[in-house]
Amino acid sequence: MIKKLRLYRHYISIVVRGMMQYKVSFFLTSLGQFLVSFNVFLGIYFLFQRFHQVKGYSYSEVLLCYAVVLMEFSLAEMWARGFDTFSGIVRNGEFDRVLVRPQGEILQVLGSRFELTRLGRMFQAVVMLIYAIATAQIRWTAGRVITLVFMMAGGMAVFAGLFLVYAALCFFTLDGLEFMNVLTDGAREYGKYPLDIYGKRVLRFATFIVPYSLIQYYPLQYILGHVSSPVYIFLPLLAILFLLPCYGLWRFGVRHYKSSGS
Repeated sequence: MIKKLRLYRHYISIVVRGMMQYKVSFFLTSLGQFLVSFNVFLGIYFLFQRFHQVKGYSYSEVLLCYAVVLMEFSLAEMWARGFDTFSGIVRNGEFDRVLVRPQGEILQVLGSRFELTRLGRMFQAVVMLIYAIATAQIRWTAGRVITLVFMMAGGMAVFAGLFLVYAALCFFTLDGLEFMNVLTDGAREYGKYPLDIYGKRVLRFATFIVPYSLIQYYPLQYILGHVSSPVYIFLPLLAILFLLPCYGLWRFGVRHYKSSGS
């Protein structure tokens, strides 16, 4: 395990050194990521200039919700970007070389791409999170702080699992399926508001199909003081189990992989 972590760190260092050869490009791309997220922030701001609350949620509470989701997605996209671009690896026949190497396929795919430019989006999330914590009427306790940390960990796992599903489907289609963006980029967009504002059907889907609510809605209710049961603290960790069926689909795809012949 330690050897694999060292190898992954080596992969990352190679990718980062390569990106730093073009520092201006890296800076401009990171700035672009920040500005795109900033536009969403402005949308929320102008909405609350007209409406002072959305289904009982204040401006600061919505910002807290969106900041957490944006940070979860950015972290997952940063280190699991290799799965998001996996269709090119399959289509070009590069996965054949991955299979004959002594290291595991997942480690090699993870190490093939590391999106450091997502730091721009991360910075936007950190700014919103600091502002929300400072202005929201929340009495921060150890339990609420731990819940916030667990939300980050669970969210990274859920979004990484979705990227893994996207990659696994490429074994059968040889190209990425755009509908998966509804579950990844789409989740980042509609995740800026607590999921209960979209209705019970969406909340059920986000609880039992893809566990967005376990990393957003339910722990947020505990942080905001709407519920007091300590069970809500650990629900984001339960979302990590979503990786199991995602990994199962990946292994199924690897077993049925046939070279594209490229």
